[in-house]
Amino acid sequence: MPVGVLINTVAIALGGLFGALFGGFLKEDFKAQLNMIFGLASIGMGIYSMLDMKNLSAVIFSVVIGTAFGLAIHFGQWIERGAGLMGKTFKNPNESLSEKEFIITLVTIIVLFCASGTGIYGSLVSGMTGDSTILITKSILDFFTAMIFATSLGLVVSLVALPQFIIFFALFLAAKQIIPLTTPVMISDFKACGGLLMIATGFRILGLKMFPTADMIPAMVIVMPVSWAWTQWILPLLS
Repeated sequence: MPVGVLINTVAIALGGLFGALFGGFLKEDFKAQLNMIFGLASIGMGIYSMLDMKNLSAVIFSVVIGTAFGLAIHFGQWIERGAGLMGKTFKNPNESLSEKEFIITLVTIIVLFCASGTGIYGSLVSGMTGDSTILITKSILDFFTAMIFATSLGLVVSLVALPQFIIFFALFLAAKQIIPLTTPVMISDFKACGGLLMIATGFRILGLKMFPTADMIPAMVIVMPVSWAWTQWILPLLS
């Protein structure tokens, strides 16, 4: 039973719903200040995820190559098209946001909710061991993050729960096949790679630098094989 996945999905859906319904009662300055805290929290979680990193070179290589691949195939544009379709389902309720700003912000939260190292790793752990602690902890932050974003973007934030559930549930089902193929070193480097994406997402939320976070997602796919190859082939040569 994917309890953690379901809790995380419901947290995002309810957070988006509450934010859309009651966001009008919050002052703009309050929402802006709280949004900064969520950006800071994303950066903090990203740094925490990187603390147990084993192979810095392998992680950096994966991020560079993965992002280059994402940019080459215009992966971010695919995410933007998906965000655009979601935006047509629920129109932009915020007149102060241009259509481009609306899509950019929506892409940011799609990456934050659906492609974080914490969420992906939590789904794998939940599927393998039944321990949902990681996903439940993530759900607390996701609920409030979704609520604050929904005060600006509206009900479309709740819709992000759908792709999030599909991705995390697929990982939950595949966990028993994936986890045995990994090592603790590969998992640590995978979480560190996800941490870099969360830091980049935090910078986007804060409006400091618009990293191509959607195009960075392929790095999450290649980092574990790269970490394994680095440990098995490169390090012995260097030593």
